[in-house]
Amino acid sequence: MTIKLIVGLGNPGSDYEKTRHNAGVWLIEELGRQYQAAFKSEKHFHGSLSSIQVNGCSCHLLIPSTFMNHSGRSVQAVAHFYHYKPEEILVAHDELDLPVGSSKLKLGGGHGGHNGLRDIIQHLGTQQFWRIRLGISHPGHRDHVLDYVLGTPSRADKAAILAAIDNALLVLPKVVAGETQAAMNMLHTN
Repeated sequence: MTIKLIVGLGNPGSDYEKTRHNAGVWLIEELGRQYQAAFKSEKHFHGSLSSIQVNGCSCHLLIPSTFMNHSGRSVQAVAHFYHYKPEEILVAHDELDLPVGSSKLKLGGGHGGHNGLRDIIQHLGTQQFWRIRLGISHPGHRDHVLDYVLGTPSRADKAAILAAIDNALLVLPKVVAGETQAAMNMLHTN
């Protein structure tokens, strides 16, 4: 099955744009640059939407304008309007449980405490959507997680996250075309 919607999770506004929690947005912004996508703010979709062609496959790019905890409202609105199935959706997000600089692709799974994923699962009524997990590492103790994800990464960590995004984007044409096993094999050996 091909991917019809790629979503980048983050929080809106200049206070958050450089934080680790916005790694998913960074991926969509870079993808948009590569494909010269023109994003348009769509009030009824609670986000900015664009459309690109990847190897002949048309797909939408979405950056929710809601806060992370309400990302599902935006994803559901687009999916409902265009009749996209959950397994045709790819969500890019920051991942505490992966080392900084790594990126992994997977279908389904829980939310792992990620409020954006939790809200998407709730709104779609299923966990069966694709994820690009961008490693940001863990601060070591759960009491430090909030400040950590809403903090700005060091220069070295930011460079590692951007490298992970580049690696993910290299396999994206295969993901969009539904060649997910080949994409995982490439991405997970980097």
